[in-house]
This record gives sequence, C-alpha cells and structure tokens, in this order.
Amino acid sequence: MPRSSFSTSSSDLSGTSPGPWLRLTALSAAGATLLAVVSGATGPIGAHRLLAALAFPPLVAFVVAAWFAHRRLFPLAGAALALFAGAAVLTSHVAHVGIASAAFAVALIATAATLRGEPAPRAAWRDYVTLTKPRIMSLLLLPRLCGMFVGARGVPPGWLVGTTMLGLALACGGASALNHVLDRDIDRLMGERTRARPVAASRMAPSRALEFGLALSAFSFVLLASAVNVLAATLALVGNLFYVLVYTGWLKRSTPQNIVIGGAAGAVPPLVGWAAATGNLSLPAVWLFLIVFLWTPPHFWALALLLREHYAQARIPMLPVVRGVKTTTRRIVLYSVALVAVTAVPFVAGPLGPGYVIPALALGALFVWLALRLSWRTTPRRAALLFHYSLLYLALLFVAMALDGAL
Repeated sequence: MPRSSFSTSSSDLSGTSPGPWLRLTALSAAGATLLAVVSGATGPIGAHRLLAALAFPPLVAFVVAAWFAHRRLFPLAGAALALFAGAAVLTSHVAHVGIASAAFAVALIATAATLRGEPAPRAAWRDYVTLTKPRIMSLLLLPRLCGMFVGARGVPPGWLVGTTMLGLALACGGASALNHVLDRDIDRLMGERTRARPVAASRMAPSRALEFGLALSAFSFVLLASAVNVLAATLALVGNLFYVLVYTGWLKRSTPQNIVIGGAAGAVPPLVGWAAATGNLSLPAVWLFLIVFLWTPPHFWALALLLREHYAQARIPMLPVVRGVKTTTRRIVLYSVALVAVTAVPFVAGPLGPGYVIPALALGALFVWLALRLSWRTTPRRAALLFHYSLLYLALLFVAMALDGAL
C-alpha cells in the first residue's frame, strides 16, 4: 500500500514565501486577539469569552501552516497560541490581561514576519475554485439546507439560511483544499481527471493550497460560532477534521472499509443544518445522519467499479480492487436495502409525513432495482447509471423532506 499521506505531504510544502491566505489568517488571528484583550479589560464577561474563543481558530490555523510550510514562523506563531491559551486558564485578572496582551504582541510580530521574503507567485482564481470541489460542495450543501427545513418544521429565517450555507461552504471548501494537498501524490496516478488538479499538476504550490484550506476552515468556524451557534460550528469542524485527518489521511490508503467508515464525514452536513435551525441535536437528526451514512457506500462503490483500474494503479485499497467485483455488487445491494429501510423511519417514528415517505419509497425502490441489475450483470454502463442515479436520489429525497417539513 502507499505510504500514509502525512508521510508524503511535508516533503514539498516548504520552500516558498507565505501567501496571501496565510497573511490574511495571521492578520485575523492578531486582530481577534486584540479584540479579546480589549473586551477582557473593558467589556462584559460573556462578550469577552466569545471573542476569545473566536481567536483560537485563526491562531491554530496559523500554527499548523507554519509548522508544515513555514518553519521560520512557527516559533512566533506557536508562542502566540501558547500565550493566549495560557491566559485562558489564569484566574488573576491582571495576569490574564497581561499574558493575553503579550499574545497579541507576539501575534502581531508573527503577522509582520509573513510579509518578509520574495513575493509569492500568484495562482489563478480558477485553481482556487477547483480546490473547493464545487460539485461535491453542492452535493453536501443540499442535505444541510434540507436539514434546516426539517429541524425548523418550516422555512427558517433567510439570514440564518444564508449565513449557515456560507459557513458550511467555507468548511467544505477548506476540507476539499486540504484533500488536494494530502492526495496530490495519488492524484497524479488516477488518470487525467485528477492529474490535472492544481496541486497535482504543479500549477499551485502545495503550501498555497494548505494555507487556503486552513484559512477557509478557520473562518468557517468563526462565522458559524458567532452568527449561528457553537454546536453547528463544532459539528462542521468535526466533519472537516474527520474527512481530512481520518478518511483522507488514514482510511483511504489503509482499508477497503475506507468509504464505510469515512462516510461519517459526509453524513455530518444534515446534523449541522439541524443544529443551526434548532440549537440542539435530537433523535430525528440522527436518522438524517444514518440516511447519508448508508447512502455513501453504494454511491462510491459504483464509482469505484468504474475507476477500478485507476485505484489499483494508485494502490488505493478500494473494495472492488481488494475484494473483487462480485463482493462489491453484493454489498451495494445490502446497503441499498438498508438505506431504503432507514428512509422510512422518519415517517414511522416522526416527524415526517406521507408527502415525504411516498416519494422516498418510490425513489428507494428504483435505487434497489438498479443495484440488483448491477449485481446480476456488472457492466460499466450499469455502474455509471447507478452512480448518477444515486446523486439524483439523494437530492430528491432531501427535497421531499424539506417540502414535507415546510408544508
């Protein structure tokens, strides 16, 4: 099997000067630290704690980028984070404000240090858009949006929908950019589609993509935590970290169960939408999670059947490569049946009604039929049909949820 993506990702990250996204992250960290210091000295305790909490994401992103790509900045960035964390645990007001002020001073010096060096080569804006994987983002945003409608049992406020979608788009885009960095070695082996990606094709330095991904991830948490609620922000961050660290960094290269376990990352979006609308997590939100969780394996295994040779060439242990086509198609059928059964639960146990369950069962019956046809005779055409239908299936299923909840 290929080496872990973490062991292959640091070799060519360094050697370039900090880019605009790292400079923006560093500036945001310094500014947020300053606001936390000022509010700690003059403002109400609640506002101070919120501002202090919002300073941590850009500080952490700055430290991570410095460690992997700009080691000369790491002592300053690490010191700023350590001082700020130290101030958080001090009970003496004078010491608390004093150490936090020192953290701001060090963060400001670190920000200034990002401006040193030769100007970084600019990457095309189209490449930055490509890093966010817009097609995957649109697929993930729909369950989040519909999760809001189901949780609100109606139409949520427009500002809440817009803010939540923006925060989630930042989280998804950040995770996808980091995926480009970690997978750049295997992207070069997976055919023309992935070989042409910005980092794999060397149109963009890995450090730029790293800085971009970390910046989007940090800003996502800040936006969701400050404008929506902390639970939604935390869930989005957990999904982000699970996708980047657990799935991309470990499971994808180590086990044929990568999609099964890693599917938890893609199943988090409905939870985020529910938490944004309600401020909590209840049992119906778990059912939404399970629907996407069970949908993920048959969806991706159908694609893996089409790309089996590419995965084998890249030495990625996808199920069709390791266990064969017959085992894969049998598992697709099993997961498809389980998926359809779970989609009925929100109707049987509430809160959804006939306006949801009738289209859900009709869509599910076609899903199972296509899976069975694929298992009887496995051809690229049938695998492609199931793959593309699975995209339509998930979209229509969640639209039915949203409409039933709104009407």
